[in-house]
Parts: sequence; C-alpha cells; structure tokens
Amino acid sequence: MKLVFAGTPEVAVPALDALLASGRHEVAAVVTRPDAPAGRGRRLVASPVAERAAEAGIEVLKPVKPRDPEFLERLREIAPDCCPVVAYGALLPRVALDIPAHGWVNLHFSLLPAWRGAAPVQHSIMAGDEITGASTFLIEEGLDSGPVYGTVTEAIRPTDTSGDLLTRLAFAGAGLLAATMDGIEDGSLKAVPQPGEGISQAPKVNVEDAHIDWNAPALRVDRVVRGCTPAPGAWTVFRGERLKLIQVQPVPDRTELAPGALAVGKNSVHVGTGSYAVELLWVQAQGKKPMRAADWARGVRIGDGERVGV
Repeated sequence: MKLVFAGTPEVAVPALDALLASGRHEVAAVVTRPDAPAGRGRRLVASPVAERAAEAGIEVLKPVKPRDPEFLERLREIAPDCCPVVAYGALLPRVALDIPAHGWVNLHFSLLPAWRGAAPVQHSIMAGDEITGASTFLIEEGLDSGPVYGTVTEAIRPTDTSGDLLTRLAFAGAGLLAATMDGIEDGSLKAVPQPGEGISQAPKVNVEDAHIDWNAPALRVDRVVRGCTPAPGAWTVFRGERLKLIQVQPVPDRTELAPGALAVGKNSVHVGTGSYAVELLWVQAQGKKPMRAADWARGVRIGDGERVGV
C-alpha cells in the first residue's frame, strides 16, 4: 500500500522505522506537527518524526491544522491507501479521515477500551495495572473509540516509570502497526468493534496531578512518582520550594512516621505516608540537578520535626 505516516514525538519513530524497513509498503510522505521552540534559545526545532523522515528522503507535511486546505489538497494528490498514526497530536477532521481508502489507523498505547485518551501509559501505572499493551484501531471522530485491528500485551514491572514502559511499547507497537498494514493490504485482518464495558479515560496528566499527597498510601505515592516520570514530574514542597521526586521505594516495615514526616539516616531519607514509609532515592531541588536523596538531605541539613508537603 501507499502510506502517509502521521506522528510527532520520539515515541513514534520506531513505528516509522518499522514501516520503512518492511519493504512491503511505500511511505510516500509524513505528517507531523509544525516546528516548535525548544532549548534555552527557544529556537524552532523540527519534530523527531520530521527529522527521521528528512533523513530517509521522505516528503514532510507540517500543517498548522489538519483541516488546512493546502494540506488536504496535497493529501488528495498523494492519494494514500492508508494513513498509520502514532502520537500525531492533533484531531483529524472528517474531511481528512475520508481521503485514504482504508482510513487512518492509530497505534494507541493501551488495551482498548481501557485508557482512552492522551496519557494511557501514565494512567495505567498510576492505577496499579499489572498488564497493559498497545492496540491498532481505525480512527473515528470519537476519542479512541474505533474498531480494533490487533493488540500486543506488555507486563508492567514493579519499578517501571512511564518513560520505561512507553519505550518498550513503542518498539512492540511498531511491529504491531507494520503487521496491521500487512493484514489490511492482503485482506486477512478485519477491525472488530470495541466492547461497551471496561472503558476508562486517560486525560493528559498535568502538574497538579503530579503533586504528591502524603496522606495517600505508600503504594499510591510510588505509582504516582513512577507514572509521572519523566513528565510532568512528581513533586512535593520542602521549605516553601518545589522538590521533584524522581525515584522512591516503599518501606513496608517502617510504619511509625506521620504523613510527610522526614527521617534522615546516614545514607537514607524516609518519608511517612498514609500507610507505611517510602524511601526517597533520587530527587531534584529547584534550580539544581538530580541527585541522590541522601546527598540532598546532607546539603540542606534537615532538622528534627521537618516535613515535606508543607
């Protein structure tokens, strides 16, 4: 088939690579978000997908909105059979959805209908799921509600951050998306409607969602930290300034600390929660680089009775 691939961030690059390597389909063009300011100089930078497409000598389309007439006209000229999508980042209007004969097929990082929305990996970790995966589905105008072509499953490991899990799913999902294109092309794969039960929503995780509630149980604290790493980054407050929490570890045998209370040992920093303590392993103070929590504690000289979250 002739394909136009739509995607923007680094997590979409493995899928583009898989389609380029398949040899069975032609990636005629790539659709991605416009260049965005980045770094201290706020210089305009092309998306990772745009950079990869340029390396491969593929035409890159960067519409401000996918309903722009110039973009739609160019898409009709290319006349793709199918448009595979991974984390493109913009809503596709019906006029664009109708152009490819086989529609737009999205690779979504959950086992649909669980975790429809922008942040499925973060929500699956924060909810304590043990298994997640990726799904390919035909895009409709509803949010992640279209019929599903295929899935792959992936176990969530006890120490997984959303970054760790998303990296694994990006590569597993790349193979799934390539296989889905093959199945659509040869007619062996039909999309199956999603069940009406088991639907859950995964809206974007914002900074307030990443604010640690020390009255929550230790397992919840750990899940929020892992789910919000690397973005938007879990945090608490210490001496009136924000303290980013990069890695914590539940300590079930330490139950005497009140929520938010700090206990500093020679090489450890424990914080009380609503159940038992967690150990802070890596933190980042405001304006500082990430460091081991024990080194941070020595530097700030935590006094008796000091707390986080105040």
